[in-house]
Amino acid sequence: MRMNGAQAVLESLKKEGVDIVFGYPGGVVLKLYDELYKMKFPHILTGHEQGAVHAADGYARASGKVGVVFATSGPGAANLITGIATANMDSVPLVCITGQVANPAIGKDSFQEVDVCGITTPITKHNYLVKNVKDLPRIIKEAFFIARTGRPGPVCIDVAADVFNTEFEFAYPETVKLRGYNGQYTGDPAEIDAVAEALEQAEKPLIFFGGGVTLSDTSDALRAIVQRLGVPTASTLMGLGCVAQDTKGYLGFAGMHGSYGANMAIQECDLLVCIGMRFSDRVTGRVAEFAPNAKIVHFELDIAEVNKNVAVDYRVLGDLRWSLPILLEKLQASKTDFAGKYAAWMEHVLAVGAEHPFSYQEDGDIIKPGALIRKISSLSDDRTIAVTDVGQHQMWAAQFFAARNPRQFLTSGGLGTMGYGLPAAMGAKVACPDKKVILFTGDGSIMMNCQEMATIADHDIDIKIVILHNFILGMVGQWQRLFYNHHYSQSILKGKRDFVKLADAMGIKGYRLEKKEELETRLPEILAEPGPALIDCIVPEDENVIPMVPGGKRLDQMVLGGKN
Repeated sequence: MRMNGAQAVLESLKKEGVDIVFGYPGGVVLKLYDELYKMKFPHILTGHEQGAVHAADGYARASGKVGVVFATSGPGAANLITGIATANMDSVPLVCITGQVANPAIGKDSFQEVDVCGITTPITKHNYLVKNVKDLPRIIKEAFFIARTGRPGPVCIDVAADVFNTEFEFAYPETVKLRGYNGQYTGDPAEIDAVAEALEQAEKPLIFFGGGVTLSDTSDALRAIVQRLGVPTASTLMGLGCVAQDTKGYLGFAGMHGSYGANMAIQECDLLVCIGMRFSDRVTGRVAEFAPNAKIVHFELDIAEVNKNVAVDYRVLGDLRWSLPILLEKLQASKTDFAGKYAAWMEHVLAVGAEHPFSYQEDGDIIKPGALIRKISSLSDDRTIAVTDVGQHQMWAAQFFAARNPRQFLTSGGLGTMGYGLPAAMGAKVACPDKKVILFTGDGSIMMNCQEMATIADHDIDIKIVILHNFILGMVGQWQRLFYNHHYSQSILKGKRDFVKLADAMGIKGYRLEKKEELETRLPEILAEPGPALIDCIVPEDENVIPMVPGGKRLDQMVLGGKN
């Protein structure tokens, strides 16, 4: 079939099952957008390229599919960088198709030229520069294969402008052949045998799981393993929802602002079984004294993560879709009464966790962040998707929103990107139109991509935007309060911004809640209304996220006091 490069891009996306693209047009991608117009290919025009890439990211996290974004050359492509890095840190599958100046102009500092491949090499799983139209179908096929297989991640395809216009005989390949990469990660079953034996011998084991369980869609296998063993469990921030929060022995998420019970259990256990997580510094605290009494097991797909931050005693290298079913089979075949063996340990960790649960102190008529999020959680069903920006509200959401299923809590964990939440929530709703989507954001984060409220209104994308409005860059202010003698250097947000009016100007209903009683009288009605809405909730400026493990401290050296 004869067609031009622009048509070939869209035909290739169809072959890959892409049902929507987020993007922003510009000079060198005009031919691509002209063919998109002719083919009526589904596309959402965002207010900024960063909004487009975060929307594609939210789409991918919520659906498990590959998110796709278009951008033009130069500033258009450069505006994707933060979003690509965000996806890369959290292993989110994206294909980013950017325009490049025409072949004769490449390398000459031409108008709107940047070295996209050079810039994105450190923050993508792979990237391409397409200079020959005949390479286009193969490269797109490879890009989707690379993005979605193994450890997922973003792939960038930079296409020279004249490639879009050039005609050729289009044929989409059925298979992918890449030297040194086949996307299959099957390991050594003997490594799983060693873990099963270690569980037989352990007295105080703890299962610690992360975002890899979500990415591999193996939460059912994990839950079956937990049920068979009857052991306590903890998650990373990215693992929230992979084990339901009401599961007996689930201690919450661990780390800097994680639960007292989870952090203490990590420090006390004698076998720490880590599944699909990467030992981030926000999780480990002082690495040299992380899990000091434990033999450490690491189920991991990416060999680069094994022994990178924490030395492990047992590794199981391979895809969780391969390893967890085998572990479950071995545990089910065992005659050991695991639950009975671990019963005393289970009761101990539950008692320790009960000493300092996630909580907040009521204070007259003031809306407390914990009370607000807990109320929204109680009004949400098992399919509601919670999305956050980054800061105090992110940690409160992790503490008080009960994620019951995987892909129900979307957040920028590795890069910690303010401005992620609003477009990501938009992408999540586009991916899952039958699910409720609630964004928790702050008065700092919402300003970073607030233009996407107009996109949400234009497309009537039904998300509820909940701003925890404390008139300060909350997490920055907390650190300045606790460690910098209350020197609030450039963190106070006492300006004249009115988010209700901003929402109205963008075409979204806006509401403001200032009293605790409104959580009962107004909030349920607002959340139940059809269509997008912004809820500006005034919360205390000096509220701290507690517990907190200060930098350089052990997980059991948590700050438990302070105003909360």
